[in-house]
Amino acid sequence: MRKGYVYILASRRNGTLYTGVTSDLPGRLYEHQNNLTPGFTSKYGVKTLVWFEEHDLVTEAIAREKTIKNWPRQWKIDLIETMNPDWNDIAHFLHCL
Repeated sequence: MRKGYVYILASRRNGTLYTGVTSDLPGRLYEHQNNLTPGFTSKYGVKTLVWFEEHDLVTEAIAREKTIKNWPRQWKIDLIETMNPDWNDIAHFLHCL
């Protein structure tokens, strides 16, 4: 089985949020940042990686994504700020994946 990643992108601090799941986070982020897939993130300019979480199985990541998507917005903000209080773009951490 493949690893999975749950991630949150933001348009800016406290801006529009997008929660996603993938087995290839660097590749998926590249697609978001270059508007290669039409949809929510390209429409609203949501390109900054502000949070992510790795799972041993992609199925676990999918379950976690579904849970987070059902959370109130403030819980998502709290989750981001636990790992990334300044809402920095943390894409540079992906070279380790």
